[in-house]
Amino acid sequence: MRAVIQRVSHASVTIDNKVKSTIEQGLLILLGICEEDNSEDIDWLVHKISGLRVFDDENGVMNHSIMDVGGNCLVVSQFTLYASYKKGNRPSWFKAARHEISIPLYEEFCRKLSQATGKEVGTGEFGANMQVELNNDGPVTICMDTKNKE
Repeated sequence: MRAVIQRVSHASVTIDNKVKSTIEQGLLILLGICEEDNSEDIDWLVHKISGLRVFDDENGVMNHSIMDVGGNCLVVSQFTLYASYKKGNRPSWFKAARHEISIPLYEEFCRKLSQATGKEVGTGEFGANMQVELNNDGPVTICMDTKNKE
């Protein structure tokens, strides 16, 4: 499972000119799922993200988590995080999980992140053409891969 986590002052997802989800201060999480991913990957990633100290404390030091600041999360499925680009210039997506694997894992991730943070998690729509708008605060962008935990 791969995640690109961005600290945002606001973010939204629009589908067919209708806003599906919007958040103010918080984290925009682009989530890619591969065939080998499972609930253990979700648990590890949720634990890391919910405790990630990327928000400023009173001294301007990144020392607070999403829960410390009462922020929100917006999770957008992003199969392109598993692009293979070694041959040619057109990426291949063979490493990304098929819908029957990725949709239940995406939903489980969102549910567990909501439980961990104590807040509803905003989402996109799996497989839809989405317009994602964000104001990256910092900028702060962190990439995580559950297959590369060390």
